[in-house]
Amino acid sequence: MLPEVDEELCLAEIGEVLRMLDTKWSFLVISQLNKGPQRFNQLRRSLDNVNTQSLTDTLRHLERHGLVRRRLFPSVPVTAEYSLTEMGEDFRRVLREMRSWRRKWKDELTADF
Repeated sequence: MLPEVDEELCLAEIGEVLRMLDTKWSFLVISQLNKGPQRFNQLRRSLDNVNTQSLTDTLRHLERHGLVRRRLFPSVPVTAEYSLTEMGEDFRRVLREMRSWRRKWKDELTADF
């Protein structure tokens, strides 16, 4: 038997997670960084040349929330490499569960998404 869930608390906690991922590119950036660390332009190209400002904003947002780490290299110009933090890597479990849910219900989901 599952423990009783406080629905309000549950919704509030889910809301916190969704706010962490509330930019258009968050899921895609996390998915790309699951493949390993990437430099900014490499990441931008792998996301079909996402707008530079959008990618910058998304990376800063994810870094502020502790999902992405930015590492600077002393070069001219300075180069930045992005990778997932331990928390970001742990998010893979959530993505796998979402994929499993989608596969289970794919016939019932509409193509309008």
